[in-house]
Formats: sequence, structure tokens, C-alpha cells
Amino acid sequence: MKFDNYEFKDYLVKALNDLNFEAFTPVQKQVFDALKSTKNIIAKSKTGSGKTHAFLLPILEALDEDVKGVFATIVSPTKELAFQIYKMAQHLASFCSKSIDIKLYCGGTDRLREIAKLKNSNPQIVIGTPGKIKDLAITENVLKIYTSKFFVVDEMDMALAGGYEEDLDAIAAILKDSKTLFFSATMADNILHFAKKYLTNPQIIDINNTNDNKITHIWIPLKHKERLDVLKQLLKTINPYFAIIFVNKKETVSEVASSLLQAGYFVGTMHGDLSPRERRRVLIDAKNLKYQFLVATDLAARGIDIAGVSHIINYELPYDYEFYLHRSGRTGRMFNDGIVYSFYTDVDDSYLDNLAKKHIKPQYFEFKNGELVAYKGRATREQRVKPESEFEKQAAKYVPLPKKVKPGYKKKRQAQIALLAERLKHNSKKKRTK
Repeated sequence: MKFDNYEFKDYLVKALNDLNFEAFTPVQKQVFDALKSTKNIIAKSKTGSGKTHAFLLPILEALDEDVKGVFATIVSPTKELAFQIYKMAQHLASFCSKSIDIKLYCGGTDRLREIAKLKNSNPQIVIGTPGKIKDLAITENVLKIYTSKFFVVDEMDMALAGGYEEDLDAIAAILKDSKTLFFSATMADNILHFAKKYLTNPQIIDINNTNDNKITHIWIPLKHKERLDVLKQLLKTINPYFAIIFVNKKETVSEVASSLLQAGYFVGTMHGDLSPRERRRVLIDAKNLKYQFLVATDLAARGIDIAGVSHIINYELPYDYEFYLHRSGRTGRMFNDGIVYSFYTDVDDSYLDNLAKKHIKPQYFEFKNGELVAYKGRATREQRVKPESEFEKQAAKYVPLPKKVKPGYKKKRQAQIALLAERLKHNSKKKRTK
């Protein structure tokens, strides 16, 4: 059967219809086309652009359901992402009349039981975290991934940044003859360096974030107000379908969540101290809309797909500029609109200037009399930094730096430069009048 002019097995088309797919996304189309003529792919596309189905569909399309043994190995940097891929793969496979053996391998499971089962038989599709797959495939030698025809690493930049390079090295060395697909939200140098070791002539797919205009960025100054007070004002103003409130520390998660629960809001929490089972429960509850708000650290910023996230609130700006983009990527997914609210103070000016360089065009609002209104108080860097005149540049050449630096020398020197610049300007005017 055909779907969006691509030929797929009947059951995959039924699965796509069940997901209410109308057309494939740009990254999906380019991956499908590239796999017709190339073996290795590095695909960069923002979170929420459909990367998971870009590799699951070709794998299931190529799979011979009657042949046992490992056909594809899919590696993800976190348990949550691996579980998410596993559920998506299960959904697609559920429409097949034949049984497809898909297994998830992550930490926090019964290792001895897994080893015992693998000694008897191996799944057709392996999904798991780098350390777990390395343990079962190399340390214990019971997971026979060397038969894989496909090798996929999802969120490659996150995997390398998370310290999994050694594990990925060991896995990639075994799977160097497989069709290899690396997916990432960024095209960091370490990805290309890693790929060079194992991939021959990989095709680079770089999807421009054409959906960015569907995300509205609104920045709100705190103006010496308490963050919690501003947050509560904001929540009285908006009524999100589902919102993620991002903070930087797990202690802040508890503080914010407790305050909102006391105020009567339905709130869940996500941070690094939760056990795998607790994280899974929170994600399931969030997807079932038991909460309207999820207070989370950046653990939830990458790849966690919760349908219907209408709003992101940066209670605190992330330390890393890239994570602002990853947080924002939780909303406005799959061609839906989204809004990102961010609180900032005066000390964040340079941070916000750097975000502006990433083509984020924010709108500025503030609270007045309980209402969110347009704010014109924040100047751009160009407006804050007065351009140095040509006369000042010329004058600076005649006012040398002192040989011995004394307190206040900068202010004194600047005054001398300003005085000389005025004289140069005056002389220039006199010459023009003559």
C-alpha cells in the first residue's frame, strides 16, 4: 500500500492511519529517500519533527517477520527515551498479523532474568540504553547484535554529552557493517568526529527548523519580584492544555510544585532522583492528562514526547543556551502551535542577546494591575551600548594607557578621551564652515 507516495506494508499504513498521520515530515521523507541509495545517514532535525518514525518505519518495512535473531539495534541515551521508542515500535508492530519480537533493555530491570532469556532466544528488534546493550552484548555475550542489519542512535549529541562515547564505541565497532543512522537535534563536532571512525561516506540530512514560527516566545521581566509570585500571576492569566514548568534544580521542583499544589493546581514532578518506575508513572499520568502542569528539570527537555504540550514556562533560564531550544522544542510539535514564557532579570541581558542570535524573536510583556501587557523596557544590546564615535576612536590614539595602573584610571582616561573628542569634533565643524 502507498502512503504519501511511499510504498509500505499494509499493516504499517494501517498503523499510520491509526496515528492520524496525514503526510510525512521533512526529516522522514529525506531519510526514506536517502535509504534507497545510501547505507549511512546522519540526520539533524529538531525535537518533535518525527525522527523516531523516520527510522522505525524503514526497519519494520525491511524486516522479515519469519526470520528470528536480531535485525535492528536502536540505542537511546536515557531510559525514558528508550521506553518511548519501544512503545512507538510496539504500536506499529501491533497491526501486523505476525508476531514481531521487540525487547527493551535498560537499567533497573532483572539482569539475571534477561540473561537467562537471551540464552534461549534473541529478539528481532533491540531497543535500549548504551550501557545496558554493551553489558548484554559484549560483557555477557548473550545479546547477538552482530546480526543487526540496522544500527540507530537516537539523540546522538545527548548520548555523547552524557558520557556514553566508550559504550557507543564498543557497540559501533560490532555494527560497523550495518545500515547506520545517527539522529540528533544539533550537528556538534563530536558527532562528526565519532561518525568518521565508523561511517563510510555518510549522507548528511540537515533539516531547517521551518516550524519555528509556530512557537511564540514571550519574555517577562521579574523586576525584583519573587519568581513564585510572577508564576502564579501568569497561571491566573493563561489556561494551558498542558504546560511544562522548567527549573534548574530538583530542590526547586519540590518548592514550585508544593506551592502550586497548595494553590489548587494539578501538578506532577520530574527530576533525576526519581526511580525509573516513578518516571514512567509520571509520563503515563502526564500523557493521560492527570496533571495540567509538570514541574521538571532538564531531564524532561530532550526527546520526552508528551502530546499536547501547549505551553512551556522557563521559571529559570537554563544554564546552556542549547537547552533553551530543547525546552522550547517540547511544544509546537508536529505542526501544532506553542507558547514559551521565560522569566528574566537584568543580569540575563547578555544571555538573551545570545538567544536572539539563534533567530529567536521574542515578544516582551510585563504584569500591570494583574494583566499581561506589552513591555518596552528592555533595550537590545545595540541600544544599550552607545556606539563609539569616530572622534572618540581618533582621540583614544592620543590618550595612551598609563604605565602604572592606578584605581580609577579607566574613568579618568575615558574623561580625557571624551574631552579630546569634543575638541576634534569642534575643529572639524570649524573647517567645514570655512
